[in-house]
Order: sequence, then C-alpha cells, then structure tokens
Amino acid sequence: MTEQFTKRSLVSSIDELNAWRDRLLAERKREAELGVNELRICTGAGCIASGSLRTREEIEGQLRDRGLADRWRVVGTGCMGPCFGGPVIMVGDVVYERVRPEDAAAIVVEHLGQGRVVERLTHRRPDGRHVARLEEIDFFKRQVKIVLRNCGVIDPMRIEHYIERDGYQALAQVLSRKDPDSVIDALRESGLRGRGGAGFPTWRKWTFARQQTDAIKFVVCNADEGDPGAFMDRSVLEGDPHSVIEGMAIAAATIGAQKGFIYVRAEYPLAVERLRIALDQAREVGLLGQNILNLGFDFDIEIRMGSGAFVWRRNGIDDVY
Repeated sequence: MTEQFTKRSLVSSIDELNAWRDRLLAERKREAELGVNELRICTGAGCIASGSLRTREEIEGQLRDRGLADRWRVVGTGCMGPCFGGPVIMVGDVVYERVRPEDAAAIVVEHLGQGRVVERLTHRRPDGRHVARLEEIDFFKRQVKIVLRNCGVIDPMRIEHYIERDGYQALAQVLSRKDPDSVIDALRESGLRGRGGAGFPTWRKWTFARQQTDAIKFVVCNADEGDPGAFMDRSVLEGDPHSVIEGMAIAAATIGAQKGFIYVRAEYPLAVERLRIALDQAREVGLLGQNILNLGFDFDIEIRMGSGAFVWRRNGIDDVY
C-alpha cells in the first residue's frame, strides 16, 4: 500500500499542529480498522549496502501481483540496529534478517498472506535455534531506546510520521511557555550530558550560551563524527532527522539564537540527503523560518559539510589527518 497524505499546509499555531497530529492518528486508526498492516524494512546505510532497496522493490511487486497491496503498507525506515543481519525487515514484532529479493515471495505469501512466520529467515542464535520475536533476540533484550526511539519505526523522509509521534510538541511547549530557565532546569534534572569523552553537562553549556549578551548567537550541531568506527550521529540523521531539527530549535529558543548550523561529514551522503529533505519539509509547514507557530520565534538551519579530517591531539599539538 502506498501512503497517501493530504497536501501539506502551513502550521501557524499550536492548535493547528495538534489538529494535524490528531488527523494523522485518526487516519492510522481507520486504516487499522480496515485491516491495513505495516511491514517495515530498514533503509539505513548498512542495509542499503546489503541490498534492502532491491528487496523492498521485490516485496512491493509481490504485494501488487498477489492482490495484497491494499492490505499492507511498506515503510522504509532508518537503522533498526542489527546491521550484521541486513537487510532487516519487521512485521509486527517478528524480525527477519538477511532478506534477499528472492526471499520476498516467501514473506508475502506465507507471512503476509497466511500469517505463518518464515522461520528460515528469522534470527539464528549461537546454538543454532531460530527465534522470531523481538523480545527473544538477545541483541534487543536490554535495550531502552531514547535518542533512537524513532529509528527503525518511522519513515525519515515523511514529516507526517514524526508529527504522529508527537514531533515538534516539545518545541511548541517551549515557545508557548516562554520560560528558558525551566528548559535549563529540565536539562539539569535529566542528567543529560555530552556523549563525548568529557561528558559535559548539557544544562551548563546552554546556561553559558544564554548568559552571553551578544546580539547574534548560533546553535551548532557537530555531526561530523570524526572518531573512527562511530556511527551514532549518522544513525540519527538517517533515521530521525526531525528530532535533530527540533532539538536545535529548542536550544535556539532557550539561548536566544536565530540561526543554526549542522556540520556533517561529506562521507555521509544518505544522512545529508535525508537531512535536506527534513529541513525543506519543516520550512514548508512553517516549523522553520519566520514567526514559527505564530509565537514570535525566528529560526533556520544551514548544512555545512566537512572534508573527512580527523583532529588528533598529540603532545599538546593538534594534528589533522
């Protein structure tokens, strides 16, 4: 099933943002009542490299050929986590790994058509036993997703999916309350820290920026991710770019900035592409730009791409590699 969304219109108030979310949720509820289900396939960089786009095309073709396209919605998501098993597919709480185009017919006919799990494509434990359900897979058992809560769940190229999951509601609250100190208090109580080696408290950083008296301030998101083998920034940008945009807008409203920059690796073309799409969509509906939600707040974001350098401090001297 191909998702149909009404033409996006300008969201000029919190009431309109809430109405949009409620309308989208009502559409989902109606679809569920009509028996429309969802198959999610990872379209993060790792799974794309393993062939997930070709697998998705084959699944969609099988659904059309077998008259099931009206009963199933295929959603391309960001990273689901087990990149070792890509391409990864989820149907409800059933996880399929290493799904090739030639496996599409089995999933469509047996699982989507008859409700029977295709065991050979499920996760295989070290002892050789196959397990199908999310809660049975060791990789997922102890995970509590916070930053990555939307990755692997929503289509990162549709702002509607983010809105359904209360996207931009936090920004709306911050702008309506006009109380930056309460935002900083919430950061302090949360214990949020930087994810680098220093673990610097976020509330302190925002406090220092807010206390500056300069008329012009900027919010900078460092998504260059120069540390070898680190991919957490890439995963968020590929799978949930609107969360980064909303977070930067909240930071800007708190410290008094009107301009933001995202510094991202040029070697992450998929992340850059999805980020650009998200920025365009946010501007289209008025969640970036002038007088956001008609609450007197102006903010926009620009992408700046890096060139692959990695800064390494050695004997007190910064070397660039």
